[in-house]
Formats: sequence, C-alpha cells, structure tokens
Amino acid sequence: MKTLYISDLDGTLLNSAAELSDNTVSTINRLVDEGMYFTFATARTLYSAASITERLKINVPCILNNGAGIYDPNGGTYVKKACIPINVSKKIISAFRKNDVRCFLFKFAEGRLVTCYDKITEELMQSYVNERRTKFDQPFMECADILDELDETAVYINSCGEFEKLRPVRNSVGEIEGAGFEFYEDTYTKKWYLETFSAAASKGSGIKYLRETYGFERVVAFGDNLNDLSMFEQADVKIAVENGNSRLKEEADVVIKSNDDDGVAIYLGQHRTKTA
Repeated sequence: MKTLYISDLDGTLLNSAAELSDNTVSTINRLVDEGMYFTFATARTLYSAASITERLKINVPCILNNGAGIYDPNGGTYVKKACIPINVSKKIISAFRKNDVRCFLFKFAEGRLVTCYDKITEELMQSYVNERRTKFDQPFMECADILDELDETAVYINSCGEFEKLRPVRNSVGEIEGAGFEFYEDTYTKKWYLETFSAAASKGSGIKYLRETYGFERVVAFGDNLNDLSMFEQADVKIAVENGNSRLKEEADVVIKSNDDDGVAIYLGQHRTKTA
C-alpha cells in the first residue's frame, strides 16, 4: 500500500530548540532510501522551512503556510498555490484594522514570496521581521499601505500577539465568506498566531491534493498543535506527540514520545509500512 508519512515541523519533528536531531535526520533519511515517502506540513514559509529541513531527504512536495502553498523541493517550484481573491483579502485586512491590529501580507512577486507590512510597532512583530530577514534571508517590503501592494497573488495574511487582542479579529475573519484561518499558541513564545488565507487552503486540503495527485492510498500524519486538526481530518492514521495540545491528542489514534525525545523518528523506525 502506497503510504505517505507527513509531519508538522515545530513542536513535532523539531525539538524545543527548533532543530532536527541527528537521530531524526539519520532515521528518516535511511527510511527514505529504503522506499518511504516522506514530507512535512508547516505554517512556516519556504525560507525558514528550507533552511531547517535541508538535511532531510524529502521526496514528496511539502505543505507550506498552512496549505497556502505546496512546494516541490526537488524541482524547486510551487506545484500549487491557493491565492486569496482580492475582495476577500480586503475584508480580512479591514478586520485586522478595525481592531487596531497590524498584519503582514504575503504575496508573490517575480516568482518569490514577499512579505509586505506597514506601521509595525509591536515588539513581537518587529522581532518576527528581524529574525526572518537576517536568519532566513526572507524578503520583507515595508510600504506606506499594504492595500497598495494587494493583488491576485496574495496567499497569506497574518499577525501575532496576545490572545485577547487577536480573538475579535479571528471572530470577524470567521464571518468572511471565502476566508480560512488558523488561530493557535506559538510553540516558542507562547504568544498567539492568527493566520488567514483562502478557504481552499489548509494542511488538510494540502494532504488531499498530495493523495490525489501522487496516488497515495494511505496517509500517516504527525502533529502537535491546533493547526494540525485539518491534517488529522484527512489522515488515515493520526499521531500526536506527547507534548502536543490536549485537544489534538484527543483526536489522535496514537500518542507518541515528545518532540525532544525524537518521537516521530522512533515511531517511524518501529512502525513504517513498506511502500508498494
């Protein structure tokens, strides 16, 4: 049976230092060499995900930005993009602004994913820009008004901050037809992320695309946080790490060792089914 093994990154495949252990890398690469199909699904952009996973042998396109993009690391191209209709993007940005919350706009320009922002004042969002610009060479563009940069290539609009400040924005976005979102606590800072995109995008829709496009008969998914729930909905076997969110663990078929104990790698080494 042709099986896809797919893992979330932060809090699941990565340890608490946001790194891949040597054991995880060697185990996955050995199993891929033996015929395992493996990839990852993350809220991260290509820039940070590629840097972190460069030691892994990924042989199936990966799911980025919570399903807004699906990228083939071997071909170096996006095989699918879920762009947000312009009228929906405008409503999403309006929802942020009505609640006095700044946001980032992710769009494609000359084939690259660019992050646009205006009037960023919150310390957490400033650190978001500084870290990703210097560590991952992620392109950011400061502008007078992100609405001026809005076009049909937009795929993602997000913000980070306190739960109570972002919650009313989430409620408003939830009422916008054509919009989807994920709202969850960050693994590292314990702040909250509100990530919005096309209603056609999610980790779950990404798995559905991979299953149908590449002929997988079975999907085994690993996760830790609320944005992995849609992935679990499309998986045949749902596996949560011990450090994961309690709601996700309730939905899981299996709970394995934590991310700091190489839970995913240990499970794969013990339970992987040979591919057809």
